[in-house]
Amino acid sequence: MDDQNTSCAPAAPTGPAGHEDPAVGNAASAIPPEELRRMTDDMIAALKTVYDPEIPVDIFELGLIYKIDVDDNRNVVVDMTLTAPGCPVAGDMPGWVENAVSTVAGVQDVKVNLVFDPPWDASRMSDEARVALNMW
Repeated sequence: MDDQNTSCAPAAPTGPAGHEDPAVGNAASAIPPEELRRMTDDMIAALKTVYDPEIPVDIFELGLIYKIDVDDNRNVVVDMTLTAPGCPVAGDMPGWVENAVSTVAGVQDVKVNLVFDPPWDASRMSDEARVALNMW
């Protein structure tokens, strides 16, 4: 069977208007929909355990996760960014994301791509992040 990629993300946006959640793909998947939903929820929960040490908000609510792709073999590719290209943990954070996502039941392999296009800005944050950072 060909490996098809299926992007996954929350069923409904969690942030304010303009907050971009990870891309949701429409590609058919060999993974049963219930399992893909469970994996998605569990991956998001795992991502919410990863924090930039300088910011008291998890990377998912900060809007640093751009895309999560799961192929038919349950290999995961995460596209993420940083709040700034010169972030002091730029070399470490992708490993933290890889470790967090790899703990999810059913995930086989995880690859994290660090991307800077589009650049991150505060409009990508969820309401939860804005409250935590007092950025209203």
